[in-house]
Amino acid sequence: MQSVPPDQEIVRFWNDFYAIFRPDESQRPVGICVSGGADSLALLLLAKAALPHVIAATVDHGLRPEAADEARFVAGLCAERQIEHAILTIDSAPVGNVSDWARTQRYQALQQWGLEKGVSCLMTAHHADDQLETMVMRLNRSSGVGGLAAIRARNGNIVRPLLGWRKSTLEEIVRSCGIKPVDDPSNRDDRYDRARIRKSIAGTDLLDPIAASRSAAMLAETDAALDWTVLHLADRMITATETGLVFNSTALPSELRRRIAMLCLARLGAFPPPRGAAVERLLAALYDGKTVTLAGIKCCGGTDWKFSPAKPRRKIGSK
Repeated sequence: MQSVPPDQEIVRFWNDFYAIFRPDESQRPVGICVSGGADSLALLLLAKAALPHVIAATVDHGLRPEAADEARFVAGLCAERQIEHAILTIDSAPVGNVSDWARTQRYQALQQWGLEKGVSCLMTAHHADDQLETMVMRLNRSSGVGGLAAIRARNGNIVRPLLGWRKSTLEEIVRSCGIKPVDDPSNRDDRYDRARIRKSIAGTDLLDPIAASRSAAMLAETDAALDWTVLHLADRMITATETGLVFNSTALPSELRRRIAMLCLARLGAFPPPRGAAVERLLAALYDGKTVTLAGIKCCGGTDWKFSPAKPRRKIGSK
């Protein structure tokens, strides 16, 4: 078995990485997020072969008894390849949606590790099959342009150079290097939406993950263009008053109105930021000329949409 991926795969990886993140000249290390699954191991192998300085980290959420052994397995692979590796443990107990909790904790731990190590970016191994699954999940939630852009190739210092790669290709890279990856049973657990969608997609050839990934990239560009437009429109369409912000909405398409309304809420410190159905209910009220309060912001509809911090509710019994 060969110990590195084929040359053509290394060149392809470098080109994909360089297209979304041009390495700076300081030669800061690139951080690799490695779970031990085939996807992240392929990322590790490709990055090690293509880049001058990589370091890696594995997060142990403490959710499965096997996780500690899997993290040590990754540490051993990294040691064999002279890659600095850290195991990041999560001490807090899960709250709410376990998947969301784990994702939040994972990225917080990785960002802190990356900050301490001075990495230029953090790479994750999301690929085209992940992208298609995410797009289907977002379709089922009636997502708009931003949601259907799904997994972004770059989000701050998070870089995902494998969105144009199929999972089967990554599995073959790992297999060709003589490595048996970790098998996480939660990936097949029907209690999770993604696992159910993954099984459904695997049973059809009507959906092309590579084509879906390209569409997601174009939607991401469209989303960025709309945000750029909104910021430029806001300079002349949002007026600051003594009590808040006023936006004359009548001259714009509905999507731009929605985004400017969300910008007004954000500028006034709306917390938590409204999402999904809550936003749709707000917009319906504004179009009908009604007044509602959302995320601590009083919102008045009509020709002009007016936004101001809501007055705190008086406690029962107070004067």
